[in-house]
Amino acid sequence: MSKKKYPIKHWSYSSLIAYLRNPLAWYKRYVEGVYDIPGTPASVIGQAGHVALQHFYSGLSKDAAINLGLEYLRNVSDFEINFGKISSKRGRGNKRKKMEKEYKQAINFYLARPPRHKVLGTEVKSLSYIPGVPIPVKAISDLVVSSHVDKNAVDIVDHKFVNAFGKRETDNPLFMLQALFNYYTVLSKFNKPVRRFIVYECKKTKNRDGKTQLRRHYIDFQNHQDEFRFFRDLIADTSYDLLTRKKFLPNPTDMFEGKESLEIYRLKLIDK
Repeated sequence: MSKKKYPIKHWSYSSLIAYLRNPLAWYKRYVEGVYDIPGTPASVIGQAGHVALQHFYSGLSKDAAINLGLEYLRNVSDFEINFGKISSKRGRGNKRKKMEKEYKQAINFYLARPPRHKVLGTEVKSLSYIPGVPIPVKAISDLVVSSHVDKNAVDIVDHKFVNAFGKRETDNPLFMLQALFNYYTVLSKFNKPVRRFIVYECKKTKNRDGKTQLRRHYIDFQNHQDEFRFFRDLIADTSYDLLTRKKFLPNPTDMFEGKESLEIYRLKLIDK
């Protein structure tokens, strides 16, 4: 095995997905540390919602939590948001008003009947070393709570603010991949059995049929033992690929950063 050092200290879910999708864009962000891609309005709204729920589940009132999320949203500068084809100051101002409206609607949908948990931690950051995997994994869990189905275990809660409900966890391998990052890091942090990964999807637009705005997805880790082997193999194999890679190439088909990665490659802005 080569004595070449790994260029990163850990894998995260977003880092792994970025590497598999577009190695050159990944290198720019996670090795060079250049984070210059503006967030979409939807992602900024989602982050504001996370801020509100972090404070709500830490003990603040609904109104106080909502206001802190709104404060976060208003403090995000224009250059940090991808407004698409909107270039005028007036147009951006109108878009920001729409973002605030969507945020308030979404967070009020969630907090109308918020799921109740015995919260053990909010925004839990942790690092975990997995046997057979050369690079540790890192994750941030929205909530770590006492499990409702196993009094000796904990559950992990993740929140997503969406325009439309996604597929159930059995049809969405990305949920499982994210869940396993959080599983290992929470296990390392709390040293207690981790039973479930619970995803709450909150739909931002009001359902015309009056159906619930909140959908729950459950992953019971006891029912997915094969996926643990898959996860360890994927992290180990990706780490080996990283260690032996000689060139970081762009992915022109990447809908998020394909064009920019081609330009970086063309101009040789990163000598890799």
